[in-house]
Amino acid sequence: MGKFILALDQGTTSSRAMLVTQEGGVKAIAQKAFRQIFPSPGWVEHDPKEIWATQASVAAEVMARAGVNFTDVVAIGITNQRETTILWDRKTGKPIMNAIVWQDRRTTSICQQMKSKGLEPLIQQKTGLLLDPYFSASKIHWILNEVPGARERAEKGELAFGNVDSWLVWKLTEGAKHITDVTNASRTMLFNIHTEDWDEELLKVWDIPREILPKVCECSEVYAETSKSFSATPIPISGIAGDQQAALFGQACFKSGMVKTTYGTGCFMLMNTGSKPVLSQNKLLTTIAYKVGGKTHYALEGSVFIGGAVVQWLRDGLGIVKSSSEIEKLAESIPDNNGIYFVPAFTGLGAPYWDPYARGLILGLTRGSTSAHIARAALEGIAYQVTDVLKAMESDASMKIQQLRVDGGAVQNNLLMQFQSDMLGVSTVRPQMTESTALGAAFLAGLAVKFWKDEEEIARYWKADREFLPQMPQEKVSKLRRNWAKAIKCAQLWEDRE
Repeated sequence: MGKFILALDQGTTSSRAMLVTQEGGVKAIAQKAFRQIFPSPGWVEHDPKEIWATQASVAAEVMARAGVNFTDVVAIGITNQRETTILWDRKTGKPIMNAIVWQDRRTTSICQQMKSKGLEPLIQQKTGLLLDPYFSASKIHWILNEVPGARERAEKGELAFGNVDSWLVWKLTEGAKHITDVTNASRTMLFNIHTEDWDEELLKVWDIPREILPKVCECSEVYAETSKSFSATPIPISGIAGDQQAALFGQACFKSGMVKTTYGTGCFMLMNTGSKPVLSQNKLLTTIAYKVGGKTHYALEGSVFIGGAVVQWLRDGLGIVKSSSEIEKLAESIPDNNGIYFVPAFTGLGAPYWDPYARGLILGLTRGSTSAHIARAALEGIAYQVTDVLKAMESDASMKIQQLRVDGGAVQNNLLMQFQSDMLGVSTVRPQMTESTALGAAFLAGLAVKFWKDEEEIARYWKADREFLPQMPQEKVSKLRRNWAKAIKCAQLWEDRE
């Protein structure tokens, strides 16, 4: 039967498992959605017990689908939704409340207070991040202050903090290991990306006790083995990376200047900047791309909060389509957007605007507007946001990007991919294997146990499926982008500033 790497891909809306072959192919995939909890406007939570239950369930399901046993699994790689914050009891393993999801905006006022104290330059210099509710620090601060007894228990060392990767390792090892990797640590706003350690000054700023933090590891090393409750045969856990960094690795973007965008719930663009961190002048993030064999690679990142989620909203909120796959056909039924622009700022705007007060708008409606125009404007809104990020990235890196590698669920939409190439003015390449996130986790795990020799071998498995080249006249591109810029300004005017 051969041997496999089991990739656990714990995302924002579903948990997935994938078995990867030695040739970088996929033997089987299993996926299970879980609840999205919205306690108040702008608040987003997940039940950590449900995250684990669905992840364990798809791990068992993928084995059954492939007709293999856990004895055929050489190692496990983990990739996860980043920044999502969980605190749990070290003795019982029970979470003290629901996970606060990366999209959650409840800590906006806390971040505003920090900005008013002039702390953003210090935070950006040490962490590469901007002061925003997106990251874990303000979420941890909120939980410690709002959950009765949490701060006292944390200071006594009774609680553990983790992003989803730490939670999964804790559950896989029955509490034997409390760890994270450098990529997830670099998204907490507590980790110094230059010293590669938790930063004492930042812990004081956020009033967070060091006792709750996990040990930070590389992205590719044997951390632990699974407990018997997961599999009768112990399996090495040997790869961890946050989902966007895992996708960069899965897309074989190993050289400085290579760029990928993942089109998932949000859209996330990363550029490998090599061994030196590039501090952004255009409100992008500087983050750790991966650390393998003692070598740290850095990246510039632009995060768009609402990407594919806008299609889910058209399906579930408006009922315009019955399934996400229908959106392309509906959008293609008309020649253009008929002057409609859709800014999907449901949870504020991410890069390069970083405006938590912006709200979603559909502009340019007339009596001639139809559901097809709204569908088309929604897809175009995804591409405009990604274009804004790429232009900022080109400016920061002082270079013109030649190619964008794309992955994620929405890249099967040819209309979106062509429009994206038109707006960017560069080649947009969809690989044969679009499950780049899970693949990256598998590659990292496999390298640690010598399933694959090195990055050169991995790069040989990357193959293009289709290349989209710019076709739209520049004059039309410029007009569309000018109108989009006006739409963004309108979205930013809507909500009162505190």
